[in-house]
This record gives sequence, C-alpha cells and structure tokens, in this order.
Amino acid sequence: MVSLNGKNIVVGVTGSIAVFKAAILVRLLTGEGANVKVVMTPLAKEFITPLTMATVSKNPILVDFFNPENGEWNSHVSLGEWADAYLIAPATANTIAKMAGGIADNLLLTTYLSAKCPVFIAPAMDLDMYAHTATQDNIARLKTYGNHIIEPGVGELASGLVGKGRMAEPVDIVGYLNEYFCKCTTLTGKKIMVTAGGTIEAIDPVRFISNHSSGKMGVAIAEELASRGAEVTLIKGNITVPVTDRRIKIIEALSAEGMYKACTEIFPNTDAAVMCAAVADYTPSEVSGEKIKKDESNWLLPLKRTKDIAGELGKLKQGRLLVGFALETTDEDRNALRKLKEKNLDFILLNSLRDEGAGFGHDTNKIAILHQNGSRQDYPVAAKKDLAKNIADTIENYLL
Repeated sequence: MVSLNGKNIVVGVTGSIAVFKAAILVRLLTGEGANVKVVMTPLAKEFITPLTMATVSKNPILVDFFNPENGEWNSHVSLGEWADAYLIAPATANTIAKMAGGIADNLLLTTYLSAKCPVFIAPAMDLDMYAHTATQDNIARLKTYGNHIIEPGVGELASGLVGKGRMAEPVDIVGYLNEYFCKCTTLTGKKIMVTAGGTIEAIDPVRFISNHSSGKMGVAIAEELASRGAEVTLIKGNITVPVTDRRIKIIEALSAEGMYKACTEIFPNTDAAVMCAAVADYTPSEVSGEKIKKDESNWLLPLKRTKDIAGELGKLKQGRLLVGFALETTDEDRNALRKLKEKNLDFILLNSLRDEGAGFGHDTNKIAILHQNGSRQDYPVAAKKDLAKNIADTIENYLL
C-alpha cells in the first residue's frame, strides 16, 4: 500500500517502556514513504535517546520549545500546520489525561492543541492503569474530540502481569494509518450537503415548537463523508452533539425557514445532499414580539405549513444525488416509498420508532435503505457511527 507515501506525520513519543516500539514504528513509516518528525517528552529521553529517533526519522528530534544552544524556536503551530497526521505512540496515562484536560506543559501537548490534522493515539500502560475509570473517561473524552484511539493489545506487561495495555504493534499501527488514508480519498473532490438536528419554531421570545431530534445520525454521516475526503457542508438545526471534524463547514439554521433558505442556496453547488434533519412540518402563523401571558382560557395556537425542503430540492436535482430520511411509526414502508417518489429522491433511509434502539436520542439506530429501482438493504441495530459507514458506502456507489 502506498497511501502514506508523501504524507507528513508528526510522531509524539512519551515516557513509556513501550518506547522501543516507537523506533520500529518510525522506521516503518519512513519505509512507506512518509515524512516523519518526532516530538519527545523530556521523560521519553530516559527510555530512548534522541539520536536513535533522529536516525530512524531522518529529521532532528524536537523536545523543548526552543533550542537552548541558539534560541531557535520550535513552533508547535508550524508543526500542526505541517502535519497530515499526528500520531502519539506510546501514549501514557499521564499524557492522555493532560490531552483530555487541555493541559499544555510540553511541546508534545502544545502541538496536539494546535494540530488541525487527524490525531491518532496508541495508549500504553499497565492493565490496572488502563482499566481505571479515570483513564477510560479520559479516552472517551478524547474520542468526543474526534481523536482516533488505536486500541492496545493484550499480553505480558512491564509489571509482569498479563492483560490489556500493551501498545499496539508498529505494523498494526501503520496498517491503521494506511487504512485511514486509503479511505479518506474515495470522495475527494465531491461536495456534499448534510442536514442534521431538529428545527425550532418560535412562538414568542420565550417559547417554541420543536422535536426530539438530537442530530447524532446527521453528524455521524457528515463526519464519515468528510473522513473520505468529501467537502462537507453541515446545515444544522438544534443538535446535542459536537461536530469534531474541523474540515466540515457548519451553517446554523435553527428554523424551518432558515434551513429552507440555506439548503436551496447551497444545493445547486453540490454533488449530493443528505436530508437528515427533522424539520418541522408546521410553524406558528404569527410570532409574538412579547412573551404571551397566560390567562384562564385555553390557548389556541394557529399554525401554518412550512416549506417542503426535500420536495423543492427534488425539483432542482439536475443529476445531483438526493437522499432523504423517513422516521415512521406506522405503515413504515408505504410511507417511506411515497416520500421517495413524491420528493424525487434517489434513495431513502427508513427507520421506525417502533424498533428498540432506533430513532431520536439513541446512539444506535436501525435502518433500511430503499431505492428508486425497488431494491433495498436492511441493517440491524448498530451504532449510528457504524451505520454512517454503510450510508457513505451507498453514496459512493451512486457518485463513483
């Protein structure tokens, strides 16, 4: 595989007995054609010499913020801009905790906070340290930041115990990076619009109408498409999850009208659109400029229909790919197929609130993909991030 050929990779090395693997890892990366710069923590020098790492990386090693001999500044910002990937291997429990907390007391950590590239972390520590709740919480937090965790292996550890905590083998780490960079080029050059989250329809300055959408499915799809090289614009309503991929362009459109304007403006300049947002079908006929005071009578709230965004985009398709969602509670297939035809979609993703673990708020979902030609694929309950891969695969089949 040649996906790492010409890639700029910063390797962060921390103070762990597994550091000997870092030398092998760097040698393998350069053998793949990658350009490698190594950043070491001061403690890492106690385990392996900078001369060894400089020899295998073919570049000077960076440890301090400046060269004490001539005062030359080692810019963490420049390192972050130079890198196509930042790989921290081995990553100790201490460094992982500092990364999760935003602590920047050495060059390796300041580079991490400055990096705009994908970050890969290969933990290495004893089994009790790895299993500790604090470490697992820190790893979970790093995942929410968009970092990629390369799971440690099971085997004999420095303590003599046997368990999970061994840094992944260098050849496996290189394989992980190769797989990532192979995948992230499949949609290069494609512009894709994704909508996510629920809309908020104002009643007055205090109250609004909305729904239970969290935006998790739409965000997962946007991030998966971006990871494959697509230029993604995410039009988001009210969402409860962060968007961690910095490559995604985000446009906020909290109301149905705002989402309509954003979608109709952006869609003509895209190759595809995935309409995952839960857009309100109705909005208040009038919005009060002042808080409506309660009285003893019942309150009747007049509503009017919102604009049909997917239907409008179906009229503007002109060869573009248009993907819709159908969340149903009854007559699921019939309602989804009607929407597929009426809105001129290429395929529609059906999920039902009657399926356990599917629909709003869950980290999981269960979907069926229905196509215009009558074919379909059914997927069992799975993490939304995993289903996003299936959806991205289907989009690739249409676009490539």
